[in-house]
Amino acid sequence: MKSSTLGFLLAALAASSHAARAQEPADLTVRERFWQLFMLPGSLDDSTHDYSHGVFGLQVPPAATARADAERINAIQRYFVERTRARIPMIAFEEAVHGLRRPGATMFPQAIALAATWDTALIGRAAAAMAREARSRGIRMVLSPVVNIASDARWGRVEETYGEDPHLSSAMARAYVTAFERAGVITTPKHFVANVGDGGRDSWPINLDDRTLGEVHYPPFRAAIDAGAGSVMTAYNAVGGIPATQNRRLLTDELRTRWGFTGFVISDASATGGPTVLQLTEPNTPAAAASAFRAGLDVVFQSSWPEHRPYLAAFEQQLVPRAAADSALARVLRAKRRLGLFEQPYADPDSAAHWNGHASHLALAREAAAASIVLLKNVGPQPPLPIGRSGGRPIALIGVDGSELRFGGYSDRGVAPVSILDALRERVGARVRFEPGPGRDSASVVTVPAGRLALTTTFYDNPRFDGEPVATRQDSAIDNRWTFNRPARGLDTDWYSIRWEGTISAGAEPVRRLGIEGSDGWRLWLDGRLLLDNWQKQSYRTLLADVNLQPGSRHAIRVEYRETTGNARIRLVWDGGVRRDRRDAIARAVALARASSVAVVVAGIEEGEFRDRAFLGLPGLQEQLIREVAATGTPTVVVLIGGSAITMPWLDAADAVLMAWYPGEAGGRALADVLFGDGNPSGRLPITFPVTEGQLPLVYNHHPTGRGNDYLDLSGQPLFPFGFGLSYTTFEYSDLRIARDSVRFRVHNRGTRAGHEVAQLYVRDLLASVTRPVQSLAGFARIRLEPGDVREVALPLDSRQLGLLNQQGEWVVEPGAFRVWVGSSSQDIRLRGELVVR
Repeated sequence: MKSSTLGFLLAALAASSHAARAQEPADLTVRERFWQLFMLPGSLDDSTHDYSHGVFGLQVPPAATARADAERINAIQRYFVERTRARIPMIAFEEAVHGLRRPGATMFPQAIALAATWDTALIGRAAAAMAREARSRGIRMVLSPVVNIASDARWGRVEETYGEDPHLSSAMARAYVTAFERAGVITTPKHFVANVGDGGRDSWPINLDDRTLGEVHYPPFRAAIDAGAGSVMTAYNAVGGIPATQNRRLLTDELRTRWGFTGFVISDASATGGPTVLQLTEPNTPAAAASAFRAGLDVVFQSSWPEHRPYLAAFEQQLVPRAAADSALARVLRAKRRLGLFEQPYADPDSAAHWNGHASHLALAREAAAASIVLLKNVGPQPPLPIGRSGGRPIALIGVDGSELRFGGYSDRGVAPVSILDALRERVGARVRFEPGPGRDSASVVTVPAGRLALTTTFYDNPRFDGEPVATRQDSAIDNRWTFNRPARGLDTDWYSIRWEGTISAGAEPVRRLGIEGSDGWRLWLDGRLLLDNWQKQSYRTLLADVNLQPGSRHAIRVEYRETTGNARIRLVWDGGVRRDRRDAIARAVALARASSVAVVVAGIEEGEFRDRAFLGLPGLQEQLIREVAATGTPTVVVLIGGSAITMPWLDAADAVLMAWYPGEAGGRALADVLFGDGNPSGRLPITFPVTEGQLPLVYNHHPTGRGNDYLDLSGQPLFPFGFGLSYTTFEYSDLRIARDSVRFRVHNRGTRAGHEVAQLYVRDLLASVTRPVQSLAGFARIRLEPGDVREVALPLDSRQLGLLNQQGEWVVEPGAFRVWVGSSSQDIRLRGELVVR
């Protein structure tokens, strides 16, 4: 008997030749039904991986070129359409946070940089180019955009987001999703619902009230869905004590019932099993899978083919309710039908070769990069920016990020990337001289490299080395991290001891310091002498001892380690001459700066997925580098590379500061345009920059406190506020007019250069039934003005900007007075008025 949930598909599937040969959904076997609800990275290359039952979709390993990529995906698609029994096409998927993450695709500026443009039309054009490159290869689904609110700058994934504000993030999400879905590529806003928790830690448990979720975290997802997003990805973390992947309140009550979402929900990679090994709310993976499908999950996303087994078992053992599986299958097949995969499952390799890395896309990447650069400082009787082209003295470019090409997370290598160094040399040739400086690495020690150790490792199933070892192996390094995994078979994750014994050999240089970095509970012997004793379990640290290992010498070594709570880390380290090399690098950079007309120091941060930062300063010796270069008296311009806020205790020493983000493959030339004045910086901050980490979390749209905002030893004010950004010209605001549905005003370019201004509208409810943010972004407009030009700007106001969730959980606009601000940032307010809603 056919499932009523699937009946509506039968006529539609019979409408094409491919679909006519496909099995009807009700005739699918249990395995075929399961595989339509399972996605993973994979191909047909491994004959032991059986895809004969079909698959929802594959993240196909990329080919070297776009054409070859399309041909490879076509070949795999042909297998599913012509050689499997069900003959259901698969969906090829990929990441595309700021460009398709595959060789030959254009790398646009990172998502946070795109948000810094405050230009939804530009984001829409960039997204359309990304979608064109994806679809031309046969990729019909992207695991993007990231629409989580960046509520804490310490989070390593701030770079992938559109910033801290729900209105700005919603506008950017809407532009991105509309362009992709219009091009026939499914978008997957993620991670539903919040993915950053206390301390700015990734996937930390979220315990937020319904009002905070509804007013801050839901809006970008709702905007993406309203724009047509066909899929949503769940978060790794728990929300309100329930893992997001199994959270019925999120996936069914909110997403489907309240919002009317008709697309499908996928898990993040390997997240469905998280309740079994991390949150410990499920006894095993099949049970976790069953709970997820009952909650509203449609597709399980795992990292490898063997991982399908416990999920298949959940279907074969009938743990997953048939009604839930039927509903999920219906949504998946509806999506494949909407993509036209049954009628035309194949891509055009000629189109892929034509559009990927197209000249118009590279030009657009350069335009977006230029629009994203934020001028944070430019002071002095004669500001150092823009740099004059005339003059014979060198221009010093200092810092490894001046020559490296870092695009940020979820990136490929680009098509025609140009570094800052190469771009400057295109402009002024040999006048640019380069020194890499000390780099970004903060470590003062390095791991003892493999090959310098010959070790026998023994594992014990207790923390006291009692009894016989449960396992023994040979190792050539000590550099281990065990989170929810175990060091060896036969051990628990939180109750064991390990002993490494053998020899250590010095290299060509003498070793003066040797030690261990890791979780406490270790001891180190060298040549039979106890060198370090850190056996007490307490914290995580690095300890070094003075040694004298002469070049080529060999010594006996023993390391013992014990773990009693899990989440272990240990590595054997030595000094390796790191500090001396970095001091020498700073000295060379300073000498170059002293002989130059201007010094451009390019400094960057380290971050990314599961790379949250406890400190927001520039890592390594880069802050010292800036101070010493500036102390030469040479005008010093600092260019910052990164995707989140950076603290700047060196700010007063620098003459100018530019936030370049990760500007993409055309970012070098865009930055050169700005440095030499061919472009006027016009980016605005989509996140707040704090003075120091002690102020975090710090966002502009916080709710009012019960007393004050400041600390005993520091103001509560930021270093740079949300929306901040300077220009090479000046803008004047006037003639504010406020109506019930709009705000109008005039902007006048009073300077001598053409430029873009980002006019920003903020509101505050002056009397409400619940507390309201001290400021809320309600609208913005990016406008270009020639010198002397005046433009009237009209920004709409509606219930989404003025509304709130009242005490009954209803979205309402309460009558009363609203403060209205218009300005150039959340703090640089130029016009002020009041709106009364009756």
